[in-house]
Amino acid sequence: MGNKKELPPKKREELLRILKDRFEKNMNRHKGLEWANVQARLDSPAGGEKLWSLNEMERTGGEPDVTGHDHKTGEYFFYDCSAESPAGRRSVCYDREGLESRKEHKPENNAMDMAAAMGIELLTEEQYRELQKLGKFDSKTSSWVKTPPGIRKLGGALFADFRYGNVFVYHNSAPSYYAARAFRGLLRA
Repeated sequence: MGNKKELPPKKREELLRILKDRFEKNMNRHKGLEWANVQARLDSPAGGEKLWSLNEMERTGGEPDVTGHDHKTGEYFFYDCSAESPAGRRSVCYDREGLESRKEHKPENNAMDMAAAMGIELLTEEQYRELQKLGKFDSKTSSWVKTPPGIRKLGGALFADFRYGNVFVYHNSAPSYYAARAFRGLLRA
């Protein structure tokens, strides 16, 4: 296991079983896609690190599932599909700059660094809205979403949730953090 971002065989098998079960239970999220093709992609030589990232998504409560496929590149898209924002990623501010600007009561981490360490990306506002078409997510929590540079330059960051039958996108200062806010990620595998 020379690469630290590689799962031991037993953990790999367990994760693939969890992903397959979730895939089969939620066919509305990936109409027209077949698990055998997804698994073949994950079993490819490049799949090892992707499985490690999927395990990080799972370990932190994201419940990753396939939400799309890029026919040009062959990549499958995995989004965090937990009903509420992933519990293992809550109470984080938006990014390192926001974290470092806090004078007191600093959170332990930030969404952008956590996502990078996991090998995933934060969902964009558009991706978050697409996710909400697949179910109801964040009806009691909220999730940081990738913030456009112009907003971030002014000190703000965006988050989203689902309330009153609608997706709402709001702003906060990037150093802000809340017990009910995490982030949802995307992995291209």
